[in-house]
Amino acid sequence: MTNFKSRLLTTAIATFGLTFGAAAFAAEKPTVLLVHGAFAESSSWNGVVAELHEQGYPVIAVANPLRSVKSDAAYLQDVVANTKGPVVLVGHSYGGSVISNVTADQAKVKALVYVAAFAPEQGENIAELSGRYPGGTLGPTLAAPVVLKDGNKDLYIQQDKFGAQFAADVPAAEAALMAATQRPVTEAALHEASGVPAWKKIPSWAIYGTADKNIPAAAMKFMAERAGAKKIVEIKDASHVVMTSKPEQVAKLIVEAAEATTK
Repeated sequence: MTNFKSRLLTTAIATFGLTFGAAAFAAEKPTVLLVHGAFAESSSWNGVVAELHEQGYPVIAVANPLRSVKSDAAYLQDVVANTKGPVVLVGHSYGGSVISNVTADQAKVKALVYVAAFAPEQGENIAELSGRYPGGTLGPTLAAPVVLKDGNKDLYIQQDKFGAQFAADVPAAEAALMAATQRPVTEAALHEASGVPAWKKIPSWAIYGTADKNIPAAAMKFMAERAGAKKIVEIKDASHVVMTSKPEQVAKLIVEAAEATTK
């Protein structure tokens, strides 16, 4: 009986050690905060979330308010502050401007990943960057703006033009759902000057598609190179929602950024 109890205790200790060890290993992985951009919402990251979960990463797909660069960045800073341990910030489109403007808790932010995203310098705005290089066709696809009580305007993409403009490499049925659930950005946010960019202190990575109609590929390449991105991945014929159409490649780059900065 004594031997049985001894073996049971030994087994329990070993099991606890394995469980605790696995938990500790998992805890070493940073939390990945995914920040969607204009005309999208958190579910646009679903494929990336699934890929990251399979590899043991905790993930939060942040609900970006899309009201102003400054206030959206402040909201993201609150999320960062309330997230335990190190984080990797991943921004899509306008979300790239938001992650670039995070100033508080920068020590917790180990890496920035730009996914078909803006990486503005201080004083630049999204509208100007979009038009700096030829190829962007967003303007004519926008619906009549929704005028708000404060005088600002909410912008949407016309649903019948959404697929071709925003998500050309996504199945038509899925693109139609994305068109119906798109979240608007304020017009003022697109013309708001960016602050001192976080990419000057935090290492960055970038991925985008060559068939992006919202942000010309040349503009994204320019911004990624200027930010000193550790790696730039260009996906042939991918649309603006490369995280939706190519989640495996996007997740792979995020993991690479996480592993490079949290060893």
